[in-house]
Amino acid sequence: MADETTDLPDRRYSIGEVSKLTGVPDYVLRQWETHITQLRPGRTRSNRRFYSAKHIEIVRRVKTFVRHEGMTLEGARQRLTAEIRGGSALRTPREALLLAQKIVEEARTILNLLGPEAPPVSTPPPPAPPDNIQIFRREDR
Repeated sequence: MADETTDLPDRRYSIGEVSKLTGVPDYVLRQWETHITQLRPGRTRSNRRFYSAKHIEIVRRVKTFVRHEGMTLEGARQRLTAEIRGGSALRTPREALLLAQKIVEEARTILNLLGPEAPPVSTPPPPAPPDNIQIFRREDR
């Protein structure tokens, strides 16, 4: 995806051009720009939108998040923010666990496709809770 963006000349793109390059209808682009701050295009003196190659990269990322990963626009916005900051998009240990389970599931699917000559897969035990978790109990009154 980043390779596609680097192939684009660094110039101004109209909303119609962005729509053709990304496959996202112009009315959807207008909606996304109201929800995703990183996608707000510049404006000409006549108030027409113009997008940069960086905007096109963001549109492609949002399209992947929303259409292929099933995220909401808010989730896509948060993920973009996390990526821009260089941090992980995983916010909680639960999200990390769910991602790990999904990876294991996909690995099993691949191994099943390989057939019986593939090595057996064993399920690892669930991770132990961190030592720094404190359990608070309400005292009986």
